[in-house]
Formats: sequence, structure tokens, C-alpha cells
Amino acid sequence: MRAQVELGAAGRGAAEADGDRPAAVVFDRASIAYGRVPAVENVDGVVRAGRTVALIGPNGGGKSTLIKAVLGLVPVVDGSIQVLGRTPAGARRDVAYVPQADALDPEFPVSVNQVVLMGRYRKIGWVRRPGRADRQITTQALTAVGLAHRGADRFGTLSGGQRQRVLLARAIAQQPTLLLLDEPFNGVDTVSQEALLRALGELREAGATVVVSTHDLSLAHLACDDVCLLNRHQFGFGPISATLTPDRLRAAYGGAALALAGDSVIVAHA
Repeated sequence: MRAQVELGAAGRGAAEADGDRPAAVVFDRASIAYGRVPAVENVDGVVRAGRTVALIGPNGGGKSTLIKAVLGLVPVVDGSIQVLGRTPAGARRDVAYVPQADALDPEFPVSVNQVVLMGRYRKIGWVRRPGRADRQITTQALTAVGLAHRGADRFGTLSGGQRQRVLLARAIAQQPTLLLLDEPFNGVDTVSQEALLRALGELREAGATVVVSTHDLSLAHLACDDVCLLNRHQFGFGPISATLTPDRLRAAYGGAALALAGDSVIVAHA
């Protein structure tokens, strides 16, 4: 059974539009800092509605920080970031986020269905009980990640890769206009990786706007339209063919980049 992925109105409109798509996220020479310590500097580019953009770069290069800035969780100290035509904080209701490590304790006695239903509370509020439509959306979201048969199981009994798929299902259940994923493939098994890729492919076909951080170049080729190449500052922002070039990759990865082998950057480790 193939799930029907439902999106917010902006996502559906973008999927149907011809010509130029509206901007979902606009980075205007944006710089981000923690206190006085700069983390990311001078990011400039546009994420178009209905596109999937990969944030590519080495660990510690600022990918997670940039995603948090889009969420309005860390300050932009120079330039600006606009999200869905608003400030990052003002747009947060229409943005879903899948973090690297979720705060949900695997030991907490909650079922898979209940975790995914959490994604509905922005729509229905914390007081009203989920209705039939909310439960149907939950089932569709779990079907999209290949885990509809595990809905009654306790979340903590799932493998790490399966838990990551459930967190993506929770984000899908929000029916967001913009979806942000921070290293969703870290530490997941092959089966979960393939399921995540299928779900992202369906989101892409449905017109979702997605920003995903990763160090995996093959993911960009398989699941993304554009790339922001990042290591503290931007080394490229645009189509994959123009951004993931050997010269730009070597510049972004610095002296640690020894060679390029297919879609892999082979780096030296201290």
C-alpha cells in the first residue's frame, strides 16, 4: 500500500505551479553566532517551494546550526533569514523538524501511534482529543515510512533506524509547508535508509519543501534538487551539477580532503 502524503496548501500549490516557484526560505548574507563566537557566516541563497535542498559539509561545519536558525532557535547576528515570508519564529507553526537526537526517551511508555499523533497537536491543540481524521493521517504517515504494522508497539522497542522513521512520520503528520531534517541517515540500517529515501521521494513528488543536512553526497544525488555546500561559510548554493564539483568540495573540506571517489569524499582523520 502506498501512502498518500498530504501537505500544507503552500506545498500543494508549489507542486502545481509552472515557471518560477515562490521562495520558501531566503538566506540574505546570513551570519549566525553563539554569543560572540561565529558559527556560520554569509550564507546567501533561496530555497524554492517544492524543492529539496541538501546541506552538505563536514561535521562541525554549521549544518545543524543553520537548520536551528531557520527554526528561530539561534540568533541571526548579521543579514537575515526569511521563512515562508515571515521571521523564522513567526513561521514555526508551519515547519516540521526531525532532529539528530530526539528528546523523547525510548524508555518512556508510549506507543508508535502516540508518538506520531504528537505531530497533530499543532493543528488540533493540546486540549481536544484526536479525531478519526487525525488517526487516519497518523496511519498514512506510518505507511509512508513502512511502519504501519508497528503502530501499537512501544516506541522504545524499535531499533534506532525504526525510531528515526517514526520521527519522520511524526513530522509528516504535521502536514508542514517546510520540513527540516538534521542528519536523518546517521546510524540507521540499510532497510531504514531505503524506507527513509522512499518517504522523502514521495514528499518530493507531492510538492513538499525539504531541507536535509547530511555528509552523504549520494543522498544529494538520490533525493535532492539543490545543494548548499557549507563549512562555516558557503562554498556554493544551487543545482547539484554546479555545486558538488571536485574543486568546490576540496575547498569546502579544506586540507582534510584527500580524494574524491565517486560520490564519496575521502578525508584524513587526525
